[in-house]
Amino acid sequence: MTNRAVLAEALIAHTQWSNATRAPLAGDASNRRYERLTDPNTGRTAVLMDSPPGKAEPVEAFVRMASYLRSLGLSAPEIYAEDTHYGFLLLEDLGDDLFARILTQTPEMERDLYEAATDVLITLYNAPTLSLQSYDPTLMTELAALAFSKYAHGVLGRHDADACERFEHRFSDILHQETSGTKVVIQRDYHAENMIWLPDRQGVQRVGLLDFQTAMLGHPAYDLVSMLQDVRRDVAPGTEMRMVNRYITETGVNDHDFRTAYAVLGAQRNLRILGVFARLATEYGKPHYVDLIPATWAHLMRDLEHPSLATIADLVRQSLPAPTTENLDRLRQA
Repeated sequence: MTNRAVLAEALIAHTQWSNATRAPLAGDASNRRYERLTDPNTGRTAVLMDSPPGKAEPVEAFVRMASYLRSLGLSAPEIYAEDTHYGFLLLEDLGDDLFARILTQTPEMERDLYEAATDVLITLYNAPTLSLQSYDPTLMTELAALAFSKYAHGVLGRHDADACERFEHRFSDILHQETSGTKVVIQRDYHAENMIWLPDRQGVQRVGLLDFQTAMLGHPAYDLVSMLQDVRRDVAPGTEMRMVNRYITETGVNDHDFRTAYAVLGAQRNLRILGVFARLATEYGKPHYVDLIPATWAHLMRDLEHPSLATIADLVRQSLPAPTTENLDRLRQA
């Protein structure tokens, strides 16, 4: 066995899953690995997270956030055992009923699922925050600029430093102006493949939460954008409108300011995703992420129609190559 396999065995040996069968679970874009453990006697299951130090996010962040979310009555996984030094957690198994999977099978449930997921964000809006790094305009601008340094560069084979600099200057001003004010805990990857439907629970507890270890403090609209401008599945326009309205009504935020921030943060997130997906394809050998770029681009183009983004809209459209078949093939083959 590899060293990490030995370390995992050592953690599991001191739990009720010491004789469990183990099977790999699908991973994500990170270096984390997951296994499902099944007790042959009781049938109970658990999930092993293997997050190698230095290669993936420290598991301490997951432990802290899971505790915080559970303290609010939300359905983050219970932690059964932990080895934070080597990067292992044994977690409650919330099952396989991802929102994305449920909605493929029963699309008529979209409104019910998204109302519950929106109510999770309303809970976080009303909750005390943690001491976390701020997802501030400086960091958001830097990450949005990945669209120039990774996506455009990956397609065109060159980096337009002048266009990128002009974008960063203008976009930073927009973010400072439109995304100030109240900060909440944002999970940052709050979408249909990171939420599990738990119909046997009640209220907001019906939404099982995953992949929140990179949580930060940010604008309340950020996770709502993540959920509703989902590049992995098309959320019905009516659902998007109703959920934004629901959030504004239940939290009492300023309607105009919130909708403006929603568009600005949508642009920020989709620009970042363009860069991240291009980087995953060209630098990490994961070309399947290129398939998600057209949906990301479509969301970005819609966000850029908002008047608050007028100073960058033409610059972005002119500087970033459209995701044509030819351009996407360049990224896949890089």
